[in-house]
Amino acid sequence: MKRWRCPRANKLGIYAVAFFAFLHLPLLTLAIFSFNSSRFTVWNHFSLVWYRAIFSDPQLLEGAWNSTVIALISTALSTLIGTLCAYALWKRGSRLVTGALYLSLVTPEIVTGISLLALFQWSFRWLGLQLGMYTVILAHVAFSLAYVVIVVSARLRTVSPALEEAAMDLGATEWEAFVHVMLPALVPGIVAAALLALTVSFDDYVITSMVAGVDSQTLPMVFYAMARRGASPVINAISALITAFFGVLIVVSERISSRDPAGDLLRQ
Repeated sequence: MKRWRCPRANKLGIYAVAFFAFLHLPLLTLAIFSFNSSRFTVWNHFSLVWYRAIFSDPQLLEGAWNSTVIALISTALSTLIGTLCAYALWKRGSRLVTGALYLSLVTPEIVTGISLLALFQWSFRWLGLQLGMYTVILAHVAFSLAYVVIVVSARLRTVSPALEEAAMDLGATEWEAFVHVMLPALVPGIVAAALLALTVSFDDYVITSMVAGVDSQTLPMVFYAMARRGASPVINAISALITAFFGVLIVVSERISSRDPAGDLLRQ
């Protein structure tokens, strides 16, 4: 006996396949041509020549190192500060202040970059400092904080205040209740916020190009300089590596996010 299948479900399946193809087909094409021996978008034969070229280009290696250092430090700082800020806003019930953070997300990057550059130039005039790695890190922390606070605040809205109150009724201090009760419940949100901050930091070009010094050229800035001279297949290779790396991070974060630390606490 044949099972009846809804025609609407078939259409939704086709729509889903088309949607994911539209999203990921460019990335798949880029990955395929990163193994092409030819410099042009005409397949010749399989080769790893462009991957070997990555490690022989000092400019690419320096840009990748700078981007990694900046992204890791700015992500750690923005995640720590943003998590504490989100918790404080949640405790005070400051929804208006939390909503005002969306202004940072909708402000054009060019405006954010100009404002940060003006702030650095004004303050450094008195301190005698120059633009460099630390100014890029400060700028990345500044625009990543809004992402972290918003994501962690969304997670906090799913956590019952009764968990923290119960811990304090049992003798825990406010700090102990936060560390042993609230923090485990926030792990999925913190991981998601950190991953988002890491991606945004690693990818940023507009703001970074305005506040970077001569010794702090990041990978997107190197890509832009290379693209102006003509697209190189080396860009395909390193882009494929970056996509694979962040793909693994997404899988790991999904595994962590699928856990329910708050439920584990209640079961204990």
